[in-house]
Amino acid sequence: MRIKYPIIVEGKYDKIKLDSIVEATIITTGGFEIFNSKEKAALLQKLCEKGKVILLTDSDGGGHLIRSHIKTILPPDCVINLYIPRIEGKERRKRNPSKEGVLGVEGVEKETLLKLLEPFSHTAEERKSGGITKTDLYNLGLSGRDDSAQRRAELLKKLDLPVSMSPNAMLSALNILYTKDEIEKAINNQ
Repeated sequence: MRIKYPIIVEGKYDKIKLDSIVEATIITTGGFEIFNSKEKAALLQKLCEKGKVILLTDSDGGGHLIRSHIKTILPPDCVINLYIPRIEGKERRKRNPSKEGVLGVEGVEKETLLKLLEPFSHTAEERKSGGITKTDLYNLGLSGRDDSAQRRAELLKKLDLPVSMSPNAMLSALNILYTKDEIEKAINNQ
């Protein structure tokens, strides 16, 4: 299932779970790191300039705090709030249950997540994408060359995106925010 909006989740295991069941841009808050990360906040704000985002946090107290904080940094009309059910249990990878003894996004059944996300899916024909590929990044000098890291940092700075993004994170963000032509113009005007 392809999801038309970026999905914001708490951690990497939530991202891994969603990556296994949907095709979408998934951004992690790094848990409570979102409270101190100006770069992450700037990225989320930039995403909202292009459209809506889906906010999917755990149904425990920590998830509520993270959701509340994100809602203070993003415009209310940009955020689609989705809530997982509060289910008692423990994730398989963990030795002990969470502090509150409830499952997080990573522990919720695939069918439950698909049902939550289904209203925000679309077909390949409807998909709006900048169409930028890893090959494009290479051809534009943004990967695979001695000066690629510097060129990526310059482009990200010019686009007001976090300069510390990995090439894969940058690719996802560029495909949400820009077309291939817009990126080529930005690089040629450096």
